Amino acid sequence: KFTLLGSSAFFIVSWVLLLTTETVVQVLVARFLQGLGVGFVMTVQTMYIGEIASSEYRGALGSLMQLCIVTGILYVYSIGPYVSYHALQWACLVIPIVFDATFFFMPETPAYFISKGDKEKAVESLCFLRNKTVDGVQEELHEISTTVEDSLKNKGTVLDLFRNAGNVKALIICAGLISFQQLSGINVILFYSQNIFESTGSSLSPAVSTILVGAVQVLASGATPLIVDRLGRKPILLTSAGGMCVSLGTMGLYFFLKYIESPSIDSLGWLPIMSLIMFVTVYCIGFGPLPWAVLGEMFPANVKSIASSIVASTCWVLGFIILQFFADLDKAVGSHWSFWIFGILCGVAFVFTFTTVMETKGLSLQEIQDRLNGKV
Repeated sequence: KFTLLGSSAFFIVSWVLLLTTETVVQVLVARFLQGLGVGFVMTVQTMYIGEIASSEYRGALGSLMQLCIVTGILYVYSIGPYVSYHALQWACLVIPIVFDATFFFMPETPAYFISKGDKEKAVESLCFLRNKTVDGVQEELHEISTTVEDSLKNKGTVLDLFRNAGNVKALIICAGLISFQQLSGINVILFYSQNIFESTGSSLSPAVSTILVGAVQVLASGATPLIVDRLGRKPILLTSAGGMCVSLGTMGLYFFLKYIESPSIDSLGWLPIMSLIMFVTVYCIGFGPLPWAVLGEMFPANVKSIASSIVASTCWVLGFIILQFFADLDKAVGSHWSFWIFGILCGVAFVFTFTTVMETKGLSLQEIQDRLNGKV
């Protein structure tokens, strides 16, 4: 809890720097601080949600992160074009301040209190989170206590993460899902979205087209919490990977026909826009939110922070590499092959999900550990 509260300081200081900036160095420092803040949030919030959520709602709550991300993006898309630079910075500064003012009243997780030997506070936290009496939470409290105490018998290190077969399997699943999230090309596609609209001769302004894409992201991301604990993680991930593969294939086809100057290109102006909307929709339903939700429930307490840091670092390093070198790839092979390569990688993601990812719908954290370690 207090790590999440403290992370807001990075954002608050960075927005103040951007409000008062007079040099490029100040802007770079602000962006660096924001990067640190994002790193803390993306790592810790998956742990926090995984520890406070009951098994029947853990998937829905874990997938809310993607909805919050795209809502924030739409917030800036909707405000940015119509207000001054300083007004936009103020609009962004208010968010972490409101977060701290409201999240301060949330409890620490029961697992955290148990790890510190404070069973009384753990009971209070669990009663608050479940809206039950002390007697009503005893069974879950015992399960959490057993899980945490077993995990803390051995203080987690990086070596412990790789010594246990269940941890290795969990790391492969989580790092694989996060890697394919980035290898889908999502950041490149969003960066390319304005070019896609322009290539069709659309009369929409850049501001309106980006707002449209942002709205699609919010609507699609809002569907996941409603369906993930009914359908399960794996079926949604498979549908997402398959849908991304198809949409990237058709988008590549359009740019290939444009490259060879096919006479049919004039009648296919709708194809890239439909492909873009389909891609963004299936990504935001599946591979956008669910890798983070799965990360929050896969690891025991003694290695959870280490594993989360490794997986989050994998995400951002891959994302940076793809954005850094996409322009060179696009120049070397053409837009059509760039989209097809991402589509092929989404096909590989489908195979990986089908063969490797374990379904966790309705399982407690202890049951997940038992399955990972072959005890069930």
